[in-house]
Amino acid sequence: MRNSAVANLRRPSRTTIILVFICIIYFFTIFLPRYNENVKLHDYPYVKSSFNWSSLPQRHPIPESELASLPTGKPLKLPKVQFSFHKDNSAKGRGRTHTIAARRKEVKDAFLKSWASYKRLAWMYDELTPVSGNGKNTFGGWAATLVDTLDTLWIMDLKDEFYLAVEAVATIDWDKTDETACNFFETTIRHLGGLLSAYDLSGETVLLRKAIELGDMLYAAFDTPTRMPPFWFDFAKAKEGTLRPGYHDPSASVTSSCLEFTRLAQLTGENKYYDAIDRITRHLDLAQNSTKLPGMWPTFFNMENLDLVTGDDFTLGALADSLYEMLPKMYALLGGLEPVYEKLYRDAMEAVTKHLLFRPMVPDQDDILFAGNAHVAEDSTVDLNPEGQHLSCFVGGMFGLGGKLFNIAEHIETGERITRGCVWAYDAMPTGIMPEIFGLLPCPTLEACKWNEEEWETKGDHALKKGFQNARDPRYLLRPEAIESVFLIYRMTGDPEYQDMAWKMFKAIREATETDIAFSAIADVTVRGGTKKIDSMESFWLSETLKYFYLIFSPPDLISLDEYVLNTEAHPLKRPK
Repeated sequence: MRNSAVANLRRPSRTTIILVFICIIYFFTIFLPRYNENVKLHDYPYVKSSFNWSSLPQRHPIPESELASLPTGKPLKLPKVQFSFHKDNSAKGRGRTHTIAARRKEVKDAFLKSWASYKRLAWMYDELTPVSGNGKNTFGGWAATLVDTLDTLWIMDLKDEFYLAVEAVATIDWDKTDETACNFFETTIRHLGGLLSAYDLSGETVLLRKAIELGDMLYAAFDTPTRMPPFWFDFAKAKEGTLRPGYHDPSASVTSSCLEFTRLAQLTGENKYYDAIDRITRHLDLAQNSTKLPGMWPTFFNMENLDLVTGDDFTLGALADSLYEMLPKMYALLGGLEPVYEKLYRDAMEAVTKHLLFRPMVPDQDDILFAGNAHVAEDSTVDLNPEGQHLSCFVGGMFGLGGKLFNIAEHIETGERITRGCVWAYDAMPTGIMPEIFGLLPCPTLEACKWNEEEWETKGDHALKKGFQNARDPRYLLRPEAIESVFLIYRMTGDPEYQDMAWKMFKAIREATETDIAFSAIADVTVRGGTKKIDSMESFWLSETLKYFYLIFSPPDLISLDEYVLNTEAHPLKRPK
């Protein structure tokens, strides 16, 4: 017995072994560099860009001691965003699982058709023309569809296709383009966001190397007298040090790079990227309650003079959308350690709820909402323009996310009503797809109002469903914003009705947009019968629209909203733990 006891004393206990193992893992996680370019999962023929933007001297530098740093400390324990899903093992539950899996496969088939045609007819071009079957460059010739689609390939478990795409991306030279400038906003959300997301998902370091190259190029856009980026990033002017910010730039374009630059700073430890976007946030904070519609910002900014106040028009739609979308997302990406984003969100949504949201007057008194536009007159009267946009359908998901993160129950309800409004607009059209821009007859408040047949006769478009004033832009451009909110609200509420809504939307889109080659934007969603194809398939069809359709029919732990934040191009970025 004594010898046995001595032997036990000499043998390390299971607890000791586990503690030692945890300590080793902790050491490698905390003390080793977060990014090591020598660590490779696969060996790719990496081509370094021919111009090294990181070596370009800054003409308007920020001293190292004045750079804003990423918030430090342990990320806060934020409220859960996703619904607590449970597997239903009943016969009905198994049948439902089979149905959902079949729907997911059909979405994947649509993706594979589009991707195969891009590979065959437009490889390394920015876009495929889905009717004529050619490639075209619209975003610098840096293979926008390829880069934008990387994470979708990974999510759909198309790993062979993913590695083929990564091999191609590793050869992109950001200095080789036929253009003299690039769209700063679009390049950030599509290319930089796509690279960072694909790296977060796969760990392939060549993607981060390419992201750093591109990030350094885009960082040069902040080298202006006010440290604010222009709408168009002119390469020659940036190299000469003569770049200047714009004086009438869309508010979204100059404020929506926060997520990508923050994630790049988190992955590299380089605070210069975070400092660049933090300066924009500070100006937003200073201006927020000094505008003509306190809480919101005007649609256009004069960044030359740092004027974020002057302007009479306010919207959540085109030109301003992602400025608001990024507020709760930045709070989550920073682990709740930067409270300014909650303040900006709360103040903005208070103004939005009071002045931009409206309930349409419809015969059935459906409990739905839309986000319109507001104009502030000289006498400070706020006039609502009850016009809906496909772009502004993201608002439902934004309200839902803000409601979850900040424990605002009424925002989750508002998010559902806005999302259902967009689904209602889909159902209202003969093609089953909502128009790009349309007018509605508004109720005086957000509560139900009695149907007014006389007003409808006078103001309504009798070729459309009752409630519509017009469909002044009847196109559908393969946009994702409606399914985006349907997906997000489903993941937040667990209500399977949203999956059924999504399926109906997908079938309508497939029916109206499919070509022999892929899928195309269409000219008019109000027609009956065949649709006119515009011969355009932007990269967001594969990056966003089909990704959201795929995810809503996938198990909820695939890209959990408690683990990832999706940028405005649907690229999932890892949340800190």
